[in-house]
Amino acid sequence: MSGLDMWEIPIVPGMEENRNHRRWLMLALGTGGQTASTVVLYGLPYLIPAFRRDLGLSLAGAGVLVACPIFGILAGLVGWGVVADRYGERFALSAGLLSAAVVLAAAVPAAGDVRWLGALLVLAGVAGSSVNSASGRLVIGWFPPDRRGVAMGVRQASQPLGTGLAAVCLPPIAEQVGVAGALGFCAVLCGGSGLAIAVAAVDPPRPSRAEAARTRSPYRGWYLWRLHAAAGLLCVPQFVVTGFALVFLIEARGWAPATAGTVLAVANLAGAGVRLLAGWWSDRAGSRVVPMRRLALATAADLGLLALGAWWGSWAGATALLLASGLTVSTNGLHNTAVAEYAGPVWAGRALGVHGVWQHAMVVLVPPLAGAAITGHGYGWTFAAVVAFPLLAAALIPMGSGRAVRAPVPAVR
Repeated sequence: MSGLDMWEIPIVPGMEENRNHRRWLMLALGTGGQTASTVVLYGLPYLIPAFRRDLGLSLAGAGVLVACPIFGILAGLVGWGVVADRYGERFALSAGLLSAAVVLAAAVPAAGDVRWLGALLVLAGVAGSSVNSASGRLVIGWFPPDRRGVAMGVRQASQPLGTGLAAVCLPPIAEQVGVAGALGFCAVLCGGSGLAIAVAAVDPPRPSRAEAARTRSPYRGWYLWRLHAAAGLLCVPQFVVTGFALVFLIEARGWAPATAGTVLAVANLAGAGVRLLAGWWSDRAGSRVVPMRRLALATAADLGLLALGAWWGSWAGATALLLASGLTVSTNGLHNTAVAEYAGPVWAGRALGVHGVWQHAMVVLVPPLAGAAITGHGYGWTFAAVVAFPLLAAALIPMGSGRAVRAPVPAVR
Protein backbone atom coordinates (compact mmCIF):
# COMPACT_ATOMS: atom_id res chain seq x y z
CA MET A 1 0.00 0.00 0.00
CA SER A 2 1.40 3.39 -0.96
CA GLY A 3 1.91 6.25 1.46
CA LEU A 4 -0.68 8.24 -0.51
CA ASP A 5 -3.25 5.48 0.04
CA MET A 6 -2.49 5.34 3.75
CA TRP A 7 -3.54 8.97 4.18
CA GLU A 8 -6.99 8.01 2.92
CA ILE A 9 -8.15 6.31 6.10
CA PRO A 10 -11.73 5.04 5.74
CA ILE A 11 -14.25 7.23 7.52
CA VAL A 12 -17.26 5.83 9.34
CA PRO A 13 -20.71 7.07 8.19
CA GLY A 14 -21.53 10.58 9.33
CA MET A 15 -17.90 11.65 9.72
CA GLU A 16 -17.37 13.09 6.22
CA GLU A 17 -19.52 16.21 6.70
CA ASN A 18 -17.66 17.09 9.88
CA ARG A 19 -14.39 16.51 8.04
CA ASN A 20 -15.36 19.00 5.32
CA HIS A 21 -16.05 21.71 7.89
CA ARG A 22 -12.81 21.10 9.73
CA ARG A 23 -10.33 20.87 6.87
CA TRP A 24 -10.47 24.59 6.03
CA LEU A 25 -10.00 25.53 9.66
CA MET A 26 -6.99 23.21 9.84
CA LEU A 27 -5.56 24.85 6.72
CA ALA A 28 -6.04 28.30 8.25
CA LEU A 29 -4.38 27.24 11.50
CA GLY A 30 -1.44 25.60 9.74
CA THR A 31 -0.97 28.59 7.45
CA GLY A 32 -1.20 31.01 10.37
CA GLY A 33 1.39 29.09 12.35
CA GLN A 34 3.73 28.97 9.36
CA THR A 35 3.31 32.73 8.78
CA ALA A 36 4.08 33.55 12.41
CA SER A 37 7.17 31.37 12.47
CA THR A 38 8.37 32.79 9.15
CA VAL A 39 8.50 36.29 10.65
CA VAL A 40 10.91 34.99 13.28
CA LEU A 41 12.90 32.44 11.30
CA TYR A 42 13.32 34.34 8.01
CA GLY A 43 12.27 37.93 8.72
CA LEU A 44 15.23 39.03 10.87
CA PRO A 45 17.17 40.51 7.89
CA TYR A 46 14.75 43.44 8.16
CA LEU A 47 16.22 44.13 11.61
CA ILE A 48 19.81 44.44 10.36
CA PRO A 49 19.76 48.27 10.47
CA ALA A 50 18.43 48.12 14.05
CA PHE A 51 21.03 45.51 15.05
CA ARG A 52 23.76 47.79 13.79
CA ARG A 53 22.29 50.92 15.38
CA ASP A 54 21.24 49.53 18.75
CA LEU A 55 23.93 46.90 19.28
CA GLY A 56 26.84 48.56 17.47
CA LEU A 57 27.39 45.55 15.22
CA SER A 58 29.16 45.43 11.90
CA LEU A 59 27.30 44.17 8.85
CA ALA A 60 28.96 40.78 9.30
CA GLY A 61 28.02 40.67 12.98
CA ALA A 62 24.41 41.51 12.20
CA GLY A 63 24.46 38.75 9.59
CA VAL A 64 25.51 36.24 12.25
CA LEU A 65 22.47 37.16 14.36
CA VAL A 66 20.22 36.77 11.33
CA ALA A 67 21.67 33.28 10.73
CA CYS A 68 21.12 32.11 14.33
CA PRO A 69 17.51 30.91 13.84
CA ILE A 70 18.62 28.98 10.73
CA PHE A 71 21.08 26.98 12.79
CA GLY A 72 18.27 26.31 15.24
CA ILE A 73 16.07 25.03 12.42
CA LEU A 74 18.74 22.55 11.36
CA ALA A 75 18.97 21.27 14.94
CA GLY A 76 15.22 20.95 15.53
CA LEU A 77 13.53 19.73 12.36
CA VAL A 78 13.94 15.97 12.66
CA GLY A 79 13.19 15.95 16.39
CA TRP A 80 9.91 17.80 15.89
CA GLY A 81 9.08 15.39 13.09
CA VAL A 82 9.40 12.49 15.55
CA VAL A 83 7.18 14.35 18.03
CA ALA A 84 4.52 14.94 15.35
CA ASP A 85 4.58 11.28 14.30
CA ARG A 86 4.24 10.00 17.87
CA TYR A 87 2.07 12.59 19.61
CA GLY A 88 0.22 14.37 16.81
CA GLU A 89 0.36 17.61 14.89
CA ARG A 90 -1.61 19.67 17.39
CA PHE A 91 0.83 18.94 20.21
CA ALA A 92 3.94 19.51 18.08
CA LEU A 93 2.69 22.80 16.61
CA SER A 94 1.37 24.31 19.81
CA ALA A 95 4.35 23.19 21.90
CA GLY A 96 6.84 24.54 19.36
CA LEU A 97 5.15 27.91 18.82
CA LEU A 98 4.48 28.50 22.52
CA SER A 99 8.09 27.57 23.34
CA ALA A 100 9.27 30.01 20.68
CA ALA A 101 7.08 32.70 22.25
CA VAL A 102 8.62 32.07 25.67
CA VAL A 103 12.16 32.19 24.27
CA LEU A 104 11.48 35.40 22.35
CA ALA A 105 9.91 36.98 25.43
CA ALA A 106 13.10 36.11 27.33
CA ALA A 107 15.09 37.74 24.51
CA VAL A 108 13.38 41.10 25.10
CA PRO A 109 15.36 42.01 28.25
CA ALA A 110 18.46 40.34 26.75
CA ALA A 111 18.33 42.38 23.55
CA GLY A 112 21.32 44.48 24.61
CA ASP A 113 23.63 41.48 25.11
CA VAL A 114 24.71 40.11 21.73
CA ARG A 115 25.82 36.70 22.99
CA TRP A 116 22.68 36.02 24.96
CA LEU A 117 20.54 37.32 22.12
CA GLY A 118 22.28 35.03 19.63
CA ALA A 119 21.82 31.99 21.88
CA LEU A 120 18.13 32.74 22.40
CA LEU A 121 17.59 33.22 18.65
CA VAL A 122 19.08 29.77 18.06
CA LEU A 123 16.63 28.35 20.61
CA ALA A 124 13.79 30.23 18.92
CA GLY A 125 14.80 28.54 15.65
CA VAL A 126 14.76 25.12 17.33
CA ALA A 127 11.28 25.74 18.75
CA GLY A 128 9.85 27.40 15.66
CA SER A 129 11.02 24.62 13.36
CA SER A 130 8.14 22.51 14.66
CA VAL A 131 5.94 24.30 12.14
CA ASN A 132 8.07 23.14 9.22
CA SER A 133 7.69 19.49 10.23
CA ALA A 134 4.12 19.41 11.57
CA SER A 135 1.99 21.96 9.70
CA GLY A 136 2.43 20.08 6.42
CA ARG A 137 1.20 16.91 8.14
CA LEU A 138 -1.85 18.75 9.45
CA VAL A 139 -2.81 19.99 5.97
CA ILE A 140 -2.09 16.72 4.14
CA GLY A 141 -4.04 14.68 6.67
CA TRP A 142 -7.25 16.66 6.28
CA PHE A 143 -7.37 17.03 2.48
CA PRO A 144 -8.04 14.36 -0.15
CA PRO A 145 -5.44 13.78 -2.90
CA ASP A 146 -7.27 15.86 -5.51
CA ARG A 147 -7.14 18.96 -3.24
CA ARG A 148 -3.82 18.56 -1.47
CA GLY A 149 -1.79 20.40 -4.10
CA VAL A 150 -3.80 23.60 -3.75
CA ALA A 151 -3.99 23.22 0.04
CA MET A 152 -0.22 22.86 0.33
CA GLY A 153 0.16 25.78 -2.09
CA VAL A 154 -1.83 27.90 0.36
CA ARG A 155 0.29 26.65 3.24
CA GLN A 156 3.52 27.40 1.33
CA ALA A 157 2.22 30.87 0.45
CA SER A 158 2.57 31.66 4.14
CA GLN A 159 6.32 32.04 3.63
CA PRO A 160 6.16 35.10 1.33
CA LEU A 161 3.30 36.40 3.47
CA GLY A 162 5.45 36.03 6.59
CA THR A 163 8.44 37.78 5.06
CA GLY A 164 6.12 40.51 3.79
CA LEU A 165 4.68 40.94 7.28
CA ALA A 166 8.22 41.16 8.65
CA ALA A 167 9.15 43.78 6.08
CA VAL A 168 6.12 45.91 6.94
CA CYS A 169 6.15 45.57 10.73
CA LEU A 170 9.65 44.93 12.08
CA PRO A 171 11.55 48.03 10.83
CA PRO A 172 9.04 50.63 12.12
CA ILE A 173 8.65 48.81 15.45
CA ALA A 174 12.44 48.68 15.87
CA GLU A 175 12.64 52.36 14.91
CA GLN A 176 10.13 53.33 17.59
CA VAL A 177 10.96 50.99 20.49
CA GLY A 178 14.19 49.25 19.49
CA VAL A 179 15.16 45.63 18.89
CA ALA A 180 13.47 44.56 22.12
CA GLY A 181 10.11 45.81 20.88
CA ALA A 182 10.47 43.94 17.57
CA LEU A 183 11.30 40.72 19.42
CA GLY A 184 8.27 41.25 21.66
CA PHE A 185 6.10 41.57 18.56
CA CYS A 186 7.48 38.24 17.29
CA ALA A 187 6.74 36.65 20.68
CA VAL A 188 3.12 37.81 20.53
CA LEU A 189 2.70 36.41 17.00
CA CYS A 190 4.06 32.99 17.96
CA GLY A 191 2.14 32.89 21.22
CA GLY A 192 -1.15 33.84 19.59
CA SER A 193 -0.86 31.27 16.81
CA GLY A 194 0.30 28.60 19.28
CA LEU A 195 -2.71 29.19 21.52
CA ALA A 196 -5.09 29.13 18.55
CA ILE A 197 -3.72 25.76 17.45
CA ALA A 198 -3.83 24.36 20.99
CA VAL A 199 -7.51 25.33 21.31
CA ALA A 200 -8.88 24.67 17.82
CA ALA A 201 -6.64 22.20 15.95
CA VAL A 202 -7.73 18.59 15.56
CA ASP A 203 -5.29 15.90 14.48
CA PRO A 204 -6.37 14.03 11.34
CA PRO A 205 -7.28 10.35 11.70
CA ARG A 206 -4.17 8.20 11.98
CA PRO A 207 -3.28 4.50 12.14
CA SER A 208 -3.40 2.64 15.43
CA ARG A 209 -0.17 2.07 17.33
CA ALA A 210 -0.19 -1.59 16.40
CA GLU A 211 -0.54 -0.83 12.70
CA ALA A 212 2.08 1.88 12.95
CA ALA A 213 4.50 -0.57 14.51
CA ARG A 214 4.04 -2.91 11.53
CA THR A 215 4.59 -0.16 8.95
CA ARG A 216 7.88 -0.44 7.11
CA SER A 217 10.21 2.52 6.74
CA PRO A 218 9.72 4.45 3.48
CA TYR A 219 13.49 4.89 3.35
CA ARG A 220 14.10 1.29 2.25
CA GLY A 221 14.29 2.50 -1.35
CA TRP A 222 15.69 5.57 -3.11
CA TYR A 223 12.43 7.39 -3.81
CA LEU A 224 12.46 9.75 -0.80
CA TRP A 225 16.20 10.31 -0.98
CA ARG A 226 15.86 11.43 -4.60
CA LEU A 227 13.04 13.81 -3.64
CA HIS A 228 15.14 15.26 -0.82
CA ALA A 229 18.13 15.76 -3.11
CA ALA A 230 16.09 17.31 -5.93
CA ALA A 231 14.34 19.72 -3.56
CA GLY A 232 17.65 20.82 -2.05
CA LEU A 233 19.10 21.49 -5.49
CA LEU A 234 16.02 23.54 -6.43
CA CYS A 235 16.49 25.72 -3.34
CA VAL A 236 19.88 26.97 -4.57
CA PRO A 237 18.56 29.15 -7.45
CA GLN A 238 15.76 30.32 -5.17
CA PHE A 239 18.22 31.72 -2.63
CA VAL A 240 20.50 33.18 -5.32
CA VAL A 241 17.59 35.04 -6.92
CA THR A 242 15.99 36.26 -3.69
CA GLY A 243 19.36 37.18 -2.18
CA PHE A 244 20.75 39.21 -5.08
CA ALA A 245 17.76 40.38 -7.13
CA LEU A 246 17.65 43.80 -5.46
CA VAL A 247 21.39 44.37 -5.84
CA PHE A 248 21.31 43.24 -9.48
CA LEU A 249 18.53 45.65 -10.44
CA ILE A 250 20.21 48.55 -8.63
CA GLU A 251 23.86 47.97 -9.54
CA ALA A 252 23.64 46.23 -12.91
CA ARG A 253 20.50 47.85 -14.28
CA GLY A 254 20.57 51.24 -12.59
CA TRP A 255 17.12 51.05 -11.04
CA ALA A 256 16.26 53.34 -8.16
CA PRO A 257 16.25 51.41 -4.86
CA ALA A 258 12.63 52.32 -4.10
CA THR A 259 11.48 51.21 -7.55
CA ALA A 260 13.43 47.96 -7.41
CA GLY A 261 12.13 47.17 -3.92
CA THR A 262 8.52 47.81 -4.89
CA VAL A 263 8.71 45.71 -8.06
CA LEU A 264 10.36 42.82 -6.24
CA ALA A 265 7.78 42.96 -3.45
CA VAL A 266 5.03 42.56 -6.06
CA ALA A 267 7.00 39.75 -7.74
CA ASN A 268 7.34 37.91 -4.44
CA LEU A 269 3.62 38.18 -3.79
CA ALA A 270 3.05 36.84 -7.29
CA GLY A 271 5.27 33.94 -6.26
CA ALA A 272 2.63 32.96 -3.73
CA GLY A 273 0.11 32.78 -6.57
CA VAL A 274 2.51 30.66 -8.62
CA ARG A 275 2.64 28.10 -5.79
CA LEU A 276 -1.14 27.90 -5.80
CA LEU A 277 -1.18 27.38 -9.58
CA ALA A 278 1.46 24.67 -9.31
CA GLY A 279 -0.61 22.91 -6.64
CA TRP A 280 -3.75 23.15 -8.77
CA TRP A 281 -1.82 21.71 -11.73
CA SER A 282 -0.61 18.77 -9.65
CA ASP A 283 -4.15 18.06 -8.44
CA ARG A 284 -5.47 18.01 -12.01
CA ALA A 285 -2.53 15.92 -13.24
CA GLY A 286 -2.78 13.46 -10.37
CA SER A 287 0.97 13.76 -9.84
CA ARG A 288 3.34 16.01 -7.89
CA VAL A 289 6.54 14.93 -9.63
CA VAL A 290 5.51 15.54 -13.26
CA PRO A 291 4.78 19.27 -12.73
CA MET A 292 7.83 19.46 -10.47
CA ARG A 293 10.16 18.24 -13.24
CA ARG A 294 8.64 20.52 -15.86
CA LEU A 295 8.89 23.55 -13.59
CA ALA A 296 12.52 22.64 -12.83
CA LEU A 297 13.29 22.64 -16.56
CA ALA A 298 11.42 25.94 -17.00
CA THR A 299 13.48 27.41 -14.15
CA ALA A 300 16.71 26.30 -15.83
CA ALA A 301 15.63 27.88 -19.12
CA ASP A 302 14.73 31.15 -17.41
CA LEU A 303 18.05 31.25 -15.53
CA GLY A 304 19.82 30.78 -18.87
CA LEU A 305 17.92 33.78 -20.24
CA LEU A 306 18.83 35.69 -17.09
CA ALA A 307 22.54 34.94 -17.62
CA LEU A 308 22.37 36.07 -21.26
CA GLY A 309 20.55 39.24 -20.26
CA ALA A 310 23.20 39.96 -17.61
CA TRP A 311 26.02 39.54 -20.12
CA TRP A 312 24.42 41.62 -22.85
CA GLY A 313 22.86 44.23 -20.60
CA SER A 314 19.46 43.85 -22.27
CA TRP A 315 15.97 44.24 -20.87
CA ALA A 316 15.67 40.45 -21.01
CA GLY A 317 17.83 40.16 -17.90
CA ALA A 318 15.46 42.17 -15.70
CA THR A 319 12.43 40.41 -17.18
CA ALA A 320 13.94 36.97 -16.58
CA LEU A 321 14.85 37.95 -13.02
CA LEU A 322 11.28 38.92 -12.20
CA LEU A 323 10.01 35.71 -13.78
CA ALA A 324 12.57 33.74 -11.76
CA SER A 325 11.13 35.23 -8.55
CA GLY A 326 8.06 33.10 -9.18
CA LEU A 327 9.53 30.07 -10.94
CA THR A 328 12.23 29.36 -8.37
CA VAL A 329 9.63 28.98 -5.58
CA SER A 330 6.98 27.23 -7.67
CA THR A 331 7.97 23.70 -6.67
CA ASN A 332 8.10 24.19 -2.88
CA GLY A 333 4.59 22.95 -2.20
CA LEU A 334 4.91 20.10 -4.71
CA HIS A 335 7.93 18.38 -3.21
CA ASN A 336 6.67 18.82 0.37
CA THR A 337 3.36 17.24 -0.63
CA ALA A 338 5.11 14.43 -2.49
CA VAL A 339 7.30 13.61 0.52
CA ALA A 340 4.40 13.57 3.00
CA GLU A 341 2.17 11.52 0.71
CA TYR A 342 4.81 8.91 0.00
CA ALA A 343 5.95 8.64 3.64
CA GLY A 344 2.39 8.13 4.88
CA PRO A 345 0.91 9.22 8.22
CA VAL A 346 3.27 7.07 10.29
CA TRP A 347 6.48 8.55 8.87
CA ALA A 348 5.48 11.93 7.42
CA GLY A 349 6.74 14.07 10.30
CA ARG A 350 10.19 12.52 10.27
CA ALA A 351 10.34 12.56 6.48
CA LEU A 352 9.40 16.26 6.33
CA GLY A 353 12.01 16.94 9.02
CA VAL A 354 14.75 15.25 7.00
CA HIS A 355 13.44 17.06 3.92
CA GLY A 356 13.77 20.44 5.62
CA VAL A 357 17.22 19.68 7.04
CA TRP A 358 18.53 18.75 3.59
CA GLN A 359 17.16 21.96 2.04
CA HIS A 360 18.60 24.23 4.73
CA ALA A 361 21.94 22.43 4.61
CA MET A 362 22.08 22.98 0.86
CA VAL A 363 21.49 26.74 1.06
CA VAL A 364 23.22 27.78 4.28
CA LEU A 365 26.39 28.79 2.37
CA VAL A 366 24.68 29.99 -0.81
CA PRO A 367 24.63 33.74 0.03
CA PRO A 368 28.37 34.09 0.80
CA LEU A 369 29.45 31.80 -2.06
CA ALA A 370 27.17 33.49 -4.58
CA GLY A 371 28.33 36.92 -3.38
CA ALA A 372 31.95 35.89 -3.84
CA ALA A 373 31.18 34.53 -7.34
CA ILE A 374 29.44 37.75 -8.38
CA THR A 375 32.34 39.81 -7.05
CA GLY A 376 34.93 37.70 -8.83
CA HIS A 377 33.17 36.75 -12.07
CA GLY A 378 30.09 38.94 -12.46
CA TYR A 379 26.37 38.28 -12.54
CA GLY A 380 26.32 36.58 -15.93
CA TRP A 381 28.69 33.75 -15.07
CA THR A 382 27.10 33.29 -11.64
CA PHE A 383 23.59 32.97 -13.05
CA ALA A 384 24.90 30.63 -15.76
CA ALA A 385 26.50 28.37 -13.13
CA VAL A 386 23.23 28.18 -11.20
CA VAL A 387 21.48 26.70 -14.27
CA ALA A 388 23.11 23.36 -13.43
CA PHE A 389 21.13 22.98 -10.20
CA PRO A 390 17.56 22.77 -11.58
CA LEU A 391 18.83 20.62 -14.49
CA LEU A 392 20.36 18.14 -12.06
CA ALA A 393 17.20 18.30 -9.93
CA ALA A 394 15.06 17.46 -12.97
CA ALA A 395 17.24 14.39 -13.60
CA LEU A 396 16.93 13.25 -9.97
CA ILE A 397 13.17 13.67 -9.55
CA PRO A 398 11.69 10.16 -9.42
CA MET A 399 9.00 9.73 -12.05
CA GLY A 400 7.43 6.42 -11.00
CA SER A 401 4.29 6.05 -8.93
CA GLY A 402 6.39 5.95 -5.79
CA ARG A 403 4.42 3.06 -4.34
CA ALA A 404 5.87 1.28 -1.36
CA VAL A 405 4.86 -1.75 0.63
CA ARG A 406 2.84 -0.70 3.69
CA ALA A 407 0.58 -2.43 6.13
CA PRO A 408 -3.11 -1.69 5.48
CA VAL A 409 -4.78 0.77 7.82
CA PRO A 410 -8.10 -0.13 9.46
CA ALA A 411 -11.11 2.16 9.56
CA VAL A 412 -11.34 4.72 12.32
CA ARG A 413 -13.80 3.67 15.01
